[in-house]
Amino acid sequence: MRAAALLAAVLLATAASAGRLSAQVPDSSAAPADTGLRVDSVAQAARPDSAIYPKAPVSPMGALLRSILVPGWGQAKLHRKLTGALFVTWEGVTLGMALKTDHELRYLRRTGSGSVKAKQQERQDWLVLLAFNHLFSGIEAYVSSHLWDFPDDLQISAAPLPDGGFGASVRVPIRLP
Repeated sequence: MRAAALLAAVLLATAASAGRLSAQVPDSSAAPADTGLRVDSVAQAARPDSAIYPKAPVSPMGALLRSILVPGWGQAKLHRKLTGALFVTWEGVTLGMALKTDHELRYLRRTGSGSVKAKQQERQDWLVLLAFNHLFSGIEAYVSSHLWDFPDDLQISAAPLPDGGFGASVRVPIRLP
């Protein structure tokens, strides 16, 4: 338990001291963002708030910190309901199993069982999975906030080949100024 708390403290301290990197400063010589904004019906259906939020509704650091504190919170702010629900579900599973294992460990200690060591390892495994859920949720929210304005019109299609196999093609639109 102390290791998980120490890991969380180190992650929060690192995230707080990261600040803005020079590669994240917008280029002032680039064209204004609203001149080339094109919203397809497919893109609008996939992310209905894209016309309302030309930039992410939460900063990458804000999304990271939210999701480290409560897995799924940063995803909820970024309107990624399924991803957030998966992190919340896994949080419930790992937390429930950690509590159940802790209860079983107390029972084994009370009865003087010989399998206390194995149950301690099991409890530690569930606590590590719980900590990694917080970490992965924060990283996923951070990356999702950075990729908020990534084009939605990338297409991947699969097709059967005449010899019985499958082929795939990727269409990447390139817009020239």
